[in-house]
Parts: sequence; C-alpha cells; structure tokens
Amino acid sequence: MSAEHVLDHQGERPVTHARVRRMANKVPQVTVYFWIIKVLTTGMGETASDYLAKTLNPVAAVALGGLAFTAALALQFSVRQYVAWIYWTGIVMVSVFGTMAADVLHVVLGVPYTLSTPFFMIVLATVFALWYASERTLSIHSIHTRRREFFYWAAVLATFALGTAAGDLTASLGLRYLGSAAVFAAAICVPGLLRRSDTLGAVTAFWIAYVITRPLGASLADWMALPHSRGGLALGLGPVTLSWAVAILGFVTYLAASKRDVQID
Repeated sequence: MSAEHVLDHQGERPVTHARVRRMANKVPQVTVYFWIIKVLTTGMGETASDYLAKTLNPVAAVALGGLAFTAALALQFSVRQYVAWIYWTGIVMVSVFGTMAADVLHVVLGVPYTLSTPFFMIVLATVFALWYASERTLSIHSIHTRRREFFYWAAVLATFALGTAAGDLTASLGLRYLGSAAVFAAAICVPGLLRRSDTLGAVTAFWIAYVITRPLGASLADWMALPHSRGGLALGLGPVTLSWAVAILGFVTYLAASKRDVQID
C-alpha cells in the first residue's frame, strides 16, 4: 500500500505517512487504558472541584482552577508531540475547571440542571458544527494543526461541562449517585454495541462514549465521597480525590514508560 492511501484509525479520508506521524504524536491511542484514565479523571475532577470550593472561597477556587487550566493547556499546545503526562494533566485540569463551570451556573447563578444540561448540549453541538465546517472531520486522529487542536480541546471542555450537568440532573431526579452510575454504565455500552454492528460510525460512537464517561466517573466518585444522607459511602472528598489521583498517576506512569498508547503507522 502506498503512502498516499493510508487511512486514519477512524476511517477518515486517505492521509500520507508523514501526516499520520503528526496525528499520532499529538493524541493518545484509544485503548482500554484511555477509557480507564478518562473515567478516573472525571471522578477526580468532580471531587477535587467540590473539595476546593469547600476549602477555599468559591471565587478563589474558580480563579485557581482557571489559572491551572490555562497553564495546562498552554503546556499541551507548546509541545509538538504526544507526551502522556502533559496530555493527561490537561485532561485533569479540564475536568476540574469544566466541573466548576457547570457548578457556577447552578450554584452561583441559580440555573437549574434542566436548563444547564441542554445549554451545554447546544454548546457542544456548536463546537462540533464549527469544527466540521472548518475541517470536514471530527476524528481525533486528525489533530495535526493548531486549529484542529483548538477545536479538539474546546470539544473536550464542553463534554466535561455537559457531563457534569447531566450527571447532577440524574442524581437530582431521585436516582442518587450509585443509581446514576448504573444508568451511565449501561448507557456507555450502547455506542460500543452500535459500533460493533456497524450501525454507528467510529467518530460518532467515540464522542458519545466520551460524553458519557463524564457523568459515569463523577457519579462513582460522588457515591464514594459524599455522606450517607446523600446516598454515598462517606469516604470524604479529600481522600477520594487523592486516591483517584494516585490511580491516574499510576496508569499514566505506566503508559509513559511502555508507550502503549502512542499511535504508530
């Protein structure tokens, strides 16, 4: 097969070997480790955001989260290849700040989850529409320009805010956190099954699953951290945040050493 006819990993249009290398160097390969770390970052972001809001002044917490988020993304944009710890630090900070963004709408501005959830759906749909109109693809395996990288991280931030609002919405409807986690655990299987049956395209299936990981991880972390009166195990926000952070660090360290998530031709 010639260099001009290599397809990307999600069935996008033909690309050259040189272009594949650029794509592979900027985002991780989607493996089981990707999904495990993704769920862990969502839960850790949820409890870390709540812990900071309770420990610090809420305004100071949001400001601190915003600064850390900006610094993490600046570092991610500054490198020219995929670096595991830099990429996942960015995801962690998006998780923390995305949670804060959703919580500010509800707690500070009084916007109900029934409104914030569709609002963030519209935001995400707008990002996808602009991304596709500009680049004609939403594949994460085609992030080889600054513009596509910007769209990618804008979509990631929107998915975290949407997932936070959706998870809190289901919990507020009486499912509580363990019930919400069970619902989202079942829901995340749907795009996978539809993809296996070729009913759903790879790109669409990926982004649906990506959105669902946010409320799944957040619901599990809240269930572990929050008091019995709220349906939780009462392990505490601090201990749950720390334990999930250690788990993230362990997986990322393994991937950085093994390179198992580095995309290759």
